[in-house]
Amino acid sequence: MENYNENDLAKIFKALSDPNRIKILKILIENQTEMTCGEVSSHLKLSLSTVSYHFKILRHAGLTKMRKEGHEKYLSVNQPLLNKLNLIPVIKKDFTLK
Repeated sequence: MENYNENDLAKIFKALSDPNRIKILKILIENQTEMTCGEVSSHLKLSLSTVSYHFKILRHAGLTKMRKEGHEKYLSVNQPLLNKLNLIPVIKKDFTLK
């Protein structure tokens, strides 16, 4: 995703439209390492199937990368893309819209 068209950006914005997906990105950024679905699930107190669903959407938007080892899937942030879009400071910040 070097050059972005409207469809690429729509996928990214759709992926960021859910608070749980933003929380997943925040956990991955703060831990600075790849994590399994189970690890993220226990952090957020969400079911494995819910987290797996969110993993898929984040990956299809290009916001995360996945590595498979056996039956386990490891997710990490796509650092170059998040940096290019300047999303890391926004995701890390705690704020409330008024």
